[in-house]
Parts: sequence; C-alpha cells; structure tokens
Amino acid sequence: MPHSSAGPQIERLITLLARLPGLGPRSARRAALHLIRKKEALMAPLAEALGEAAQRIIACTECGNIDVSDPCAICAARGRNQSSICVVEQVGDLWALERAGAYRGRYHVLGGVLSALDGVRPEDLHIGKLVSRAAADDVTEIILALNANVDGQTTAHYIHDALKDTNVQITSIARGVPVGGDLDYLDDGTLTAALKARKTL
Repeated sequence: MPHSSAGPQIERLITLLARLPGLGPRSARRAALHLIRKKEALMAPLAEALGEAAQRIIACTECGNIDVSDPCAICAARGRNQSSICVVEQVGDLWALERAGAYRGRYHVLGGVLSALDGVRPEDLHIGKLVSRAAADDVTEIILALNANVDGQTTAHYIHDALKDTNVQITSIARGVPVGGDLDYLDDGTLTAALKARKTL
C-alpha cells in the first residue's frame, strides 16, 4: 500500500468523499484538497449544512419524498391536483419532474424497482402504500413515471396488476424518455413532453 502524507483525519475525509457517486479516490482527493483550501468559505458551511441535514431531514410518510417536515411541502401544498399521483422510483426523479414544472399533482416514491438480480421484491418497495392511496375516493389517475429499462417495465406491470381492482386510470409517461435513460438526467423539455404525451396502460 502506498505511503500517504495526509493525516488520519484527512484520509478519513477522502475515504468518505470517495463513497459518493461519481467520485473515485483521485477525484475525492482533489475535492478534499479544494475543501481544505476553502476551509472558511466552503468546508465550515458544508459541515454545518451536513450536520443540520442529518438531524432534520426525514422521509414523508405520505409520499416518500424527503423534507424537514412530515407531510412534505408538496403533500401539504394547497392547489395541487389531488386526483393524480405520479409514481417514481427515487426522490431524484421526483425532483427532476418538479424542476421541469410540468406536473402539479401528488407523487409516490417507490424506493427502487423490482429486480431479481439485486433481490428487490415487491415487499421491499412502497407498493402496498400506493394501492392504499389509489383506493382513496379522490384519486382518479396513477401516472407511472418509471425509468425505461427492464426493471422499470417489470415494476410497471406489477403495479398495473396490483391496481386492477381499483377504479383509477393507469397511465405511463410517453417514451420520449430514451430507453435505458434515467429521469434525473433528462432536460426539462423532454420531461414536459413525456408527461403531456402519457398514455393509458
């Protein structure tokens, strides 16, 4: 193992940064050096923000979004369409749709997708809660905004079957979303067009 000239605290910082998506050991080392150089302007406020986030951020028991309140700001907002629920895999997908500004209904975060390879089963996701929400009197449409890959499609079919005894219309966002693409990486125009061109399953 190569000798490191950094102390144990700096090495721990680098190791933790390297666990973030998109950061390998070299990128983490560069990020750590940048933080240390900008200690007062960046590192101290970042440490404070991380500490506050760790203490205050919680999952919304209604939709699964993350916020500092439960219900979250979206669930609590007046004026949103209460009859429509948009189903997404992860919170990042919800944020992407909100950023696009094309949807003004409610959301449901599954917490992942079904995957035989990764051992993700229906009971590991928030599908039961979705069925309960769909059975509510004011819900008329469930929009499936899942990623266009095999696991996303498998999950969509499972949800469709789980909701067959409800009276809700089940739609899916149009495939202007590229196959294999993640919602979080799409531009606002593509997301808006996909939502507007959704179809009944």
